[in-house]
Amino acid sequence: MLVESPPIQPYLHDQELNPLLSAEARFDAAARRLDLDDGMQKVLRSSAREVTVHIPVQLDDGRLEVFTGYRVQHSIARGPAKGGIRYAPDVTLDEVRALASWMTWKCAVTNIPFGGGKGGIICDPMLLSPGELERMTRRYTAQLYEFIGPEIDVPAPDMNTNEQTMAWIMDTYSMRSGHTQTAVVTGKPIDLGGSRGRAEGTGRGCMIVTEQALRKLGIERSSARVVIQGFGNVGGMAAKIMARAGFKIIAIIEYDGAIYNDKGLDIRALAEHRALTGSINGFADGEEVPREEALYM
Repeated sequence: MLVESPPIQPYLHDQELNPLLSAEARFDAAARRLDLDDGMQKVLRSSAREVTVHIPVQLDDGRLEVFTGYRVQHSIARGPAKGGIRYAPDVTLDEVRALASWMTWKCAVTNIPFGGGKGGIICDPMLLSPGELERMTRRYTAQLYEFIGPEIDVPAPDMNTNEQTMAWIMDTYSMRSGHTQTAVVTGKPIDLGGSRGRAEGTGRGCMIVTEQALRKLGIERSSARVVIQGFGNVGGMAAKIMARAGFKIIAIIEYDGAIYNDKGLDIRALAEHRALTGSINGFADGEEVPREEALYM
């Protein structure tokens, strides 16, 4: 008689595709190890607050477009929520929920007195002019005014946002407050009270984690072959820092293509090429390869 074996891990495929299911699966595993009370599991599994806003923006050609934005505060038990704001066409509420919960755990395990928050707007920033991005950001901030602030929730840059985005948020929030509020965001320009080293912080963290992994695996830095997915705020900075530290970076993957060089890419030259052309594609010192294959070079 054939007996059908139960699946080892139900919904594994969905957990890998949906960041919220992935976050919940990992939380459940940790909760079991910690033998958390059922009630506490329910509290920690839920967001404290979720805000959805619809943002009307007049485009440069006079048309009116409406964008959807989110801000999720997973926990404010240890202090104000803390977390970035991302602009991308594939932003979802589930993604923002997951990222907010991960911010809670990151702040907790490093004993930083913040909770977890995250935000995002569904848009393609590559298709928006600086003026359109500014109007969208300022309207988003105005609609979130009562839900953010130095003692409530402190946004920061994330995917496709930067210090200019934070300056717009700070200025809009300050105007509505009636006085300057520099503490409403982090990642703002140095001239507006930003922190030195903030721009390269996450990229440097990538290198530190990589070095720890190599040490644990017994791999020498000189023999490591590095592939970096993304060449923006995080990936681009990680590539520059790791190249300076002596890592051989053989491939860079971006949304529109991937570049490979088995002898190691000249990251400085690639950054100059991207700044000039807007893409890593067409880089003379690298071979264009399929994005799906680049991670396995």
